[in-house]
Amino acid sequence: MVAFLVAGRVISIIANYRVYLKDLSRIFIFWDGGFSYFGGAIGIAIVLYWATRTYRSTFLQWLDVLLPATSFGVAFEWLGKFFAGISYGKPTDMFWGVSYDTIGVRYVAPIHPVQLYYAFFFFFLTFLLLLIRKHTKRAGAETLFGVLLTAIAVFSFEYFRGDFSIPVFATKIDFIVLISMFISLGVFAAFDLHLSQTFLAVSQLLLLVLFGGYLVLRSRLPFPTFELRFSQFLSILSGMGVVVYVIVHRRKHPHL
Repeated sequence: MVAFLVAGRVISIIANYRVYLKDLSRIFIFWDGGFSYFGGAIGIAIVLYWATRTYRSTFLQWLDVLLPATSFGVAFEWLGKFFAGISYGKPTDMFWGVSYDTIGVRYVAPIHPVQLYYAFFFFFLTFLLLLIRKHTKRAGAETLFGVLLTAIAVFSFEYFRGDFSIPVFATKIDFIVLISMFISLGVFAAFDLHLSQTFLAVSQLLLLVLFGGYLVLRSRLPFPTFELRFSQFLSILSGMGVVVYVIVHRRKHPHL
């Protein structure tokens, strides 16, 4: 419970850092409504990871249990955001556009009810994950499908958001480099039992030099950039990261 409350508050502060930077004392005003249900789920996941290190069950099995419940709760969180008029969308001429008469929304014209897009998606995802749980035979199926589908939904829906966010400026080459890095990690994870420790160490050092060198030289390369929301960037990382994690887990625990 403590992890749920603390992490939910911390993630909310990070997501709305501009508000709290203007008045740091608001961090301690817990009744201002600043709370992230998803952040609370992250707090629970951290506790589960710490507690299950000595259990016979693995952390991925607990994630499979946690994910449908989190998805169901996040759906109600987005409904709450819709009624509160936060995390709103861009202007639209579609017939389902909604209007807010509040100072917190900077558009007078009808806007995308992006909060409802998210709510309906997470309701659908909850029941889909329960179906996957019923038919899967390996640990990680719910986590893999849940995170990948959520990453795709977040990357898509965020284009309809109209509120302020942390911008991330990326190039097409950045995504090629990221994909290459995660593919390399996945390949090494899949074949680590057949590779010598020396080969693995040399290969990882080479990857570190290659990708690290790109990060250092990136600002000097004349590539055109485009703007993403920070949540879109995180969705890409989480989608690729969960693939590598599930591969590693299934290699280490072939019986699960």
